Amino acid sequence: MPDSTPDAQIIPTQRHLFDIPEDVAYLNCAYMAPNLKSVTAAGIGGAQLKAQPWTVTAPDFFEPAEHARTLFAQMIGATADDIAIVPSASYGIASAAKNLPLGKGEEIITLAEQFPSNVYAWRDAAQKAGAQVVAVNKRQDGWTQPLLDAITSKTAIVTIPHCHWTDGAMVDLDSVRARTRDVGAALVIDACQTMGALPFDVTRYDPDFIAAPCYKWLLGPYAMGFLYVAPRHHEGSPLEQTWTARERSEDFARLVDYATGFQPGARRYDMGERAQFHLMPMATTALKQILDWGVSNIAATLIEKTRAMTTQAATLGFAAEPESRRAGHYLGLTREAPLPDDLLTRLAEANVFVSVRGSAIRVTPHVYTSDRDMDRFLEALEHALGPKR
Repeated sequence: MPDSTPDAQIIPTQRHLFDIPEDVAYLNCAYMAPNLKSVTAAGIGGAQLKAQPWTVTAPDFFEPAEHARTLFAQMIGATADDIAIVPSASYGIASAAKNLPLGKGEEIITLAEQFPSNVYAWRDAAQKAGAQVVAVNKRQDGWTQPLLDAITSKTAIVTIPHCHWTDGAMVDLDSVRARTRDVGAALVIDACQTMGALPFDVTRYDPDFIAAPCYKWLLGPYAMGFLYVAPRHHEGSPLEQTWTARERSEDFARLVDYATGFQPGARRYDMGERAQFHLMPMATTALKQILDWGVSNIAATLIEKTRAMTTQAATLGFAAEPESRRAGHYLGLTREAPLPDDLLTRLAEANVFVSVRGSAIRVTPHVYTSDRDMDRFLEALEHALGPKR
């Protein structure tokens, strides 16, 4: 079973905190999380701040960002100095690719059919260095052993998700990290589909970089995310040369006394205009709520939801990855017969929303998901698989 805490508690359905009509079964958090009502309100408040710019002061460019940094660091067992604020996972991955050494003839190990955000930057880096990107294929027993087999003395970087984005199949990060240490390879983690839904401790895995956008399991806004940067990379080279990342930038009267040094820690990797007056309050509000619920409790709650759904979907001929090899908040339902081309349309007509990724129906609930939502999904699925009307 994926990481869980023995004393984790099941969270009662929290639908009242979200703006989801009772007749909508939204089982698609891996695509995009709905805003908490409090997150939407925070965004409106932030937008109103910019409507009266004379009320915006120098601390508004810095203090909210530090608060968000601290909250995200708390979630993963890091410090605020280890966290950069980025607009996307691809930005974070590109920052990692720019700062990890890569030599001619060396290899970057990835998973086959990874999400493109964790592919293109590595292809570019490999082309420039005369290196090679090796995409590992999944085997019947999962991803971990093929990964371990692929990591050799030629491996410079392993860049992987904690779970695959199509069906939630997990990677055993303990085993992979041990292997990368053996060969001296860096470890980069794309946490798009796990951060906020699975517990994660940087002291356990010691990754070089972790990229995590807000708009999925962190329940926050689009175009906002976080990048964990291990202390050994704090002196690296950022993608942008932003004024707020420079030392003494809090003193607006002296900004033309151009600084040569950076703000401490990973702040040099921050995106330009990182203050994001409308998005930053949304991200902070969402992080507070997740920390209040507890990531371990969220994980335990979603394991129960997907476990029940797996059992019921089996009556329709669907199977999923064994619970021991998949993320508890994820279901990739597959069957021998192909899925109807109009499956998502037919489900949407019943106000049921999931994704299809590859040959799998990707079902990803959250704490707003009720038992009725799950029942409605299965009823709508059975109907959609029948003859066309």
